[in-house]
Amino acid sequence: MAWKCSGRSNEELIDNLLKEGLIQAPLVAEAMRKVDRRNYVPDVQLAYQDSPQIIGYGATISAPHMHALACENLLPLLQLADKEAGAILDVGCGSGYLTAVLHHLAPSATVVGIDHIPGLTQMSRMNLAKDGLAVDSDDARIRIVTGDGRRGPYQVIHIGAAAPEIPQDLVDQLAKPGRMSIPVGTDRQGKADYTDIWQVDKSAEGEVTRTKLFGVRYVPLTDADSQWQE
Repeated sequence: MAWKCSGRSNEELIDNLLKEGLIQAPLVAEAMRKVDRRNYVPDVQLAYQDSPQIIGYGATISAPHMHALACENLLPLLQLADKEAGAILDVGCGSGYLTAVLHHLAPSATVVGIDHIPGLTQMSRMNLAKDGLAVDSDDARIRIVTGDGRRGPYQVIHIGAAAPEIPQDLVDQLAKPGRMSIPVGTDRQGKADYTDIWQVDKSAEGEVTRTKLFGVRYVPLTDADSQWQE
């Protein structure tokens, strides 16, 4: 039912996601209302469509319902990160949209958005500033980093592109307890056509469990040269 959720405003988009049951937690709805999607897409006329959009540099911003589902899935650990002033990692932060939503869900935590394309991290910083959020200052809770890795531990890790398998390096960076949401699938001609969202949990004792949630389509997780050559 996701295709029904497009709206004429950010408010209407979130209302439609609620009506279709794609958002169930009031905290997720409240956080997404605070982040105006028009500040994070190149074409503002398409800002409130419930569909992915190309943002340049071989990257896309996911459909709003996918961001909503990710936040719903990660919410218990986001609340823990907020309570403990922990850390959250958004891999492939792209336009910065989900980084902003994660910040509003856990304002006491530090949210690190990372991307390996300098143009995308610059875009994230500009978009977050347009949305009234402080980035990279001494007292800011949002950090934007250019690169391929950022050491944890993190209580929450969100991956915004499909990996061929669950990277052990990211599992190792999960805190105890911690949760990761990651699309995993087979890449075909630059498209991850066969992809599932996996939930990876690490208990307080360090035990790791992996749960396949549902099928989706995501662009593949790549290195910088494969994704975009300036």
